[in-house]
Amino acid sequence: MSDRLLLGEKCIFAANLVSNMKKIIVLCFVLAGLSINAQETKEEVKPNWTKKGVFSLLFNQSSFSNWIAGGENSVAGTVSINYDFNYKNGDWSWDNKIITKYGISNVSGTGTRKTDDLFEFNSLLGKKASGNWSYSFFVNIRSQFTDGFDYTQTPRRVTSQFFAPGYLTFGPGIVYKKSDNFNINMSPLTSKATFVSKNLTATQANFGVAQGKTFRYELGFYAALYYKANIMENVSIENILNAYSNYLEDVQNVDLNYQINFVMQINKYLSTNLNLHMIADDNASSRIQFKQLFGLGVNYIF
Repeated sequence: MSDRLLLGEKCIFAANLVSNMKKIIVLCFVLAGLSINAQETKEEVKPNWTKKGVFSLLFNQSSFSNWIAGGENSVAGTVSINYDFNYKNGDWSWDNKIITKYGISNVSGTGTRKTDDLFEFNSLLGKKASGNWSYSFFVNIRSQFTDGFDYTQTPRRVTSQFFAPGYLTFGPGIVYKKSDNFNINMSPLTSKATFVSKNLTATQANFGVAQGKTFRYELGFYAALYYKANIMENVSIENILNAYSNYLEDVQNVDLNYQINFVMQINKYLSTNLNLHMIADDNASSRIQFKQLFGLGVNYIF
């Protein structure tokens, strides 16, 4: 009987995973289209475009049957896309990166819950100034795909939604770019807009947006670091760090968003992945947010 229940839970989990990831699948087709268009540009004009994408499925599972020590049957999966498409022409460069993640888990007695949800787009336009330095203008968009919930309350309470919060950050600056694997961008006049839905601020301020409002504007200093390296054979580390200080309010409070991705490549399609993500943002939470994902990954490079 327990085996049938476990099978049923896995079927429910698979159905939910497929249902909740329609937007991810659509995005895959969009990125594939971008890849084709970039390839056509290479053939028809000249090789100014470079592009690379990695589609990953991270999976972990545990099951118990007559296990005296106890334990809860669980299954979890996370789908992610990391896609770069960059342009270079003389003194001009235009670097773009899309990062998406969506994960859910199913635990016996708890049901299906979201474990990861991210959409992020980074675009950096540069005009060479001297050496590895360029004048720059950047745009960053960050949000999520589906609703987030507080499960400590009954009934569960919605805490976030698609583009609620949504963050739009942009501004001019200067960038130091040694290679596609290392750059530092600094923007002393950066605009940051935070968007939420009315229902999230109906009774109180949320994500820094005042009660009853849906928008917050900030002006401040922004710095971003990107660094990727192979630390040993078949083992790579990717660092993505964003820092922001608001001139208009509490300038001493620096918002930090830091991701570390370790990839231990087993073969062309299989890898062991470790993702660490830390967020310090006093408008969203008074405490530091920390997330860690580890599991066996199935990768497809396109």
